Amino acid sequence: MPKIKTKSGAKKRFKITGGGKVLAAHAGKRHGMIKRSTKQIRDHRGTRVLFKTDGDNIKKYFLPNG
Repeated sequence: MPKIKTKSGAKKRFKITGGGKVLAAHAGKRHGMIKRSTKQIRDHRGTRVLFKTDGDNIKKYFLPNG
């Protein structure tokens, strides 16, 4: 059987912590900042931990070697 490759789009977007959780950037910060509230812009800074089921799917299908 051939090795499973990591999806190259996923390795740019997600990071797995030491405890096995998946970190990802917040959605909604690419454009249109003028119509968003300052609080929303501030709260979406940095990364967040995905929900367990979402993180499990990311690890299984997109980051099998991570």
